[in-house]
Amino acid sequence: MKTLTLVRGLVKSLAVKALVLGCLTVCLFFLSDWALPRSASAYPFWAQETAPETPREATGRIVCANCHLAQKPAEVEVPQSVLPDTVFKAVVKIPYDLNSQQVLGDGSRGGLNVGAVLMLPEGFKIAPPERISEELQEEIGDVYFMPYREGQENVVLVGPLPGEDYQEIVFPVLSPDPKQDKSIHFGKYSVHLGANRGRGQVYPTGLASNNTVSNATKAGTIAKIVKDEDLGGYTVTVTTEAGSQVEETIPPGPELVVAEGQVVAAGQALTTNPNVGGFGQKDTEIVLQSPARITGLLAFLAGIMIAQVLLVIKKKQVERVQAAEMNF
Repeated sequence: MKTLTLVRGLVKSLAVKALVLGCLTVCLFFLSDWALPRSASAYPFWAQETAPETPREATGRIVCANCHLAQKPAEVEVPQSVLPDTVFKAVVKIPYDLNSQQVLGDGSRGGLNVGAVLMLPEGFKIAPPERISEELQEEIGDVYFMPYREGQENVVLVGPLPGEDYQEIVFPVLSPDPKQDKSIHFGKYSVHLGANRGRGQVYPTGLASNNTVSNATKAGTIAKIVKDEDLGGYTVTVTTEAGSQVEETIPPGPELVVAEGQVVAAGQALTTNPNVGGFGQKDTEIVLQSPARITGLLAFLAGIMIAQVLLVIKKKQVERVQAAEMNF
């Protein structure tokens, strides 16, 4: 009987300790972000916040498009085919009007930055410094290449970089060797590019940046507009039909397109759209070519040429024999 009582007491004690430990774990989980907040990185690293595993969704869209809402062109140039264990160039082009000025975080105007994420086939990676020639290094410049996540060397991030100097970014890529890595095979592979210029319209947290248009959340009449002389921006007070007042906070940067006394509808633009940048995607293909296949192709072509020459020589011999028989 005493043994049973001791066992029950021990079980009860362990259950209480487990409950306390669980509560402490949950509290630590929720308080860690408040006590030890992580610093936010500049784009395109923000893509890692919303898609930590891969930047390309199942639909084919690259996650940068979630924050950079405007569509802009992007180009990537790679060789049609490459040999194993060779260094080649992947050239990314991010065109835009160099006279454009974007809205910065404090509302002032400045030049556009550019950034890109290049998804190479499995096994491909940025070439190590000792494999890069001096001529290629001059084309690369001071660009720093960063893997999208640890252990994923074939997905490379670049930026932000000053767009005035880097509308064209050269990636030095090293192709894999199937002889050294049996998981790699010769064949055709896909290459995916996502390239953006300028700031985004939405932060990874879901909040809108000041680089986008501000809309009225409620319909009504604009009763008052107050400008923030210290931080910039405006506070627009809208009086609804029910008589309630709604304050719309306009961040510094966009310009107002409404005035006091004006009637606005829900969703109507209160400011201009200052965004001059955007995001673009491009898909292409590259072939990892086997040297043996090229040697075989050259041998096949040489065989055909020799056969053709021999056929012509044989034809000439037959014609000579026929001519001699006719003369005889």
